[in-house]
Amino acid sequence: MTRTTLVAVALVATLLSPAHAQVTPADAAPFLGDWTLALQGDNGPGTFNLSITAEGDKVVGEISSEVTPAQKITSVSKTAKGLVLSYSFPYEGMSVDAAITLTPGPEGKMAAQADFASGAYTMTGTAVKKEKAK
Repeated sequence: MTRTTLVAVALVATLLSPAHAQVTPADAAPFLGDWTLALQGDNGPGTFNLSITAEGDKVVGEISSEVTPAQKITSVSKTAKGLVLSYSFPYEGMSVDAAITLTPGPEGKMAAQADFASGAYTMTGTAVKKEKAK
């Protein structure tokens, strides 16, 4: 192969590769459970309930808040350190994409970020795992 062909093949492979790798239940083990997300954005604070579970060999989730109905999350991927849960929801007749990223931080704290409409609106804060009922 010529060098030009190799460069073209490498470029196509890079463009077609996913930004995040798929996640297995084993990969997601530290993230499984029920979480409260306390986030802050330009329009003020928001609190969300997030549940992450394993269904067979797939990781899924559900997110809700006091003002939004529960939304099923079926697209879950991993980054080098965190977990990304992507979904869409209806808003004023349109479908809006959203991504929740959880990233472990120092001292066992979990950072949380919500990106709406491909980053047009972002909220950041923390995620706290809810204790299981005994």
